[in-house]
Amino acid sequence: MGLKIAVVGGGSTYTPELVDGIARRSTRLATDELVLYDIDPTRREIVGGLAGRMLRRGGWTGKLVITGNRDEALDGADFVLVQLRVGGQQARLVDETLPHEFSAIGQETTGPGGFAKGLRTVPVMLDLAEEVGRRSAPGAWIVDFTNPVGMVTQALLDNGHRAIGLCNVAIGLQRRFAAQFGVKAEQVALEHVGLNHLSWERAVMVDGVDRLPEMLESDADMLGEMVGVPGDLVRTVRALPSYYLRYYYLTDVVLREQMEGHTRAQEVMDIEHDLLELYKDPTLDTKPELLEHRGGAFYSEAAAQLIASLNDGAGDIQVVDTYNRGALPDLPDDAVVEVPARITKDGAEPLRQKPLAPEMHGLVESVRAYDALAIQAAMTGDRRTALRALLANPLVAQWPVAEALLDALLYANRQHLPRFFPKAAVRG
Repeated sequence: MGLKIAVVGGGSTYTPELVDGIARRSTRLATDELVLYDIDPTRREIVGGLAGRMLRRGGWTGKLVITGNRDEALDGADFVLVQLRVGGQQARLVDETLPHEFSAIGQETTGPGGFAKGLRTVPVMLDLAEEVGRRSAPGAWIVDFTNPVGMVTQALLDNGHRAIGLCNVAIGLQRRFAAQFGVKAEQVALEHVGLNHLSWERAVMVDGVDRLPEMLESDADMLGEMVGVPGDLVRTVRALPSYYLRYYYLTDVVLREQMEGHTRAQEVMDIEHDLLELYKDPTLDTKPELLEHRGGAFYSEAAAQLIASLNDGAGDIQVVDTYNRGALPDLPDDAVVEVPARITKDGAEPLRQKPLAPEMHGLVESVRAYDALAIQAAMTGDRRTALRALLANPLVAQWPVAEALLDALLYANRQHLPRFFPKAAVRG
């Protein structure tokens, strides 16, 4: 009997990427039923229509279900892939702009914007996971692509759920280096260490040889430009930071750029509008080129590859978010880290790495402390805990900013924060 794969947030414009990845792995993922679940009826019908045409074009013979019924989606599912966005792009726009009123970075996964998204998202994800446990197949996996991935995965694992977090940063860099060196992707292995959206590449292994040292000597400026930081910074830390580290390393520079008025949220909303118009075309049965500009490059590759290996126990190495379990010896076993792991039917077995350099370790511990407090605040609705989380956040930290910013963030997100605003208070 084949698999049932449920996609929560199936109306996302990302979904055609995922459908493409699953369809191309039909031998490793013998899928009888693919369910696209979304609470937005318009989006799920438009996206689902394109998904059906793509699957027919590829000769897929399974059953595609498009539904707004969560129970129907989860019943008997072997894999539940989650790509939801509580509050939609409008909430993201607030995440990216409201912090500017307090001279703070606006971003959807880091800083105060990521904090607001975590408060909105963690309770919803935990509720969903409880339902997966009740309704889905025994041993079903939750694959989380929902940001903030590290925080969400930590909450899921700490509450006993069978989950793995996934990001496309590592696979994107792997594919970029493969193209640079003219080799196949599987010939490139990264020493990717840290947390989700707080990671470094300490080695770029090409056919077993680390090519990063030579790039640091001859191409550090190019590497820095790739991730938006100065080449001298790359030379100094002797590693390639992820793009998201520029928010920490170049906070004032990024804030000035943001204050000039550009918001990624508005750009994505415009792209999504155009994509949905394209998806409506009854003759379209392939991914449109515009989808590449939506972000999430190689999303389908990362997600489909992970699901396939969890299904057949291939034992290949993939970068995922999971419990540390000794991988980074200077972090606790129950810290969710983003590292290379061997993927089997039993899950992710993180590979042993060298300790983090002091400057990396210090930043990781700060963000871990913030994540723990933010999760606690999201689950309890306790304002004092939320304030402590913002104080711990390296991109906030100052008391006058944290206190005023918290009030603004909570009020702006009140309709999505029932633990902070009971229904009677919201109606009032």
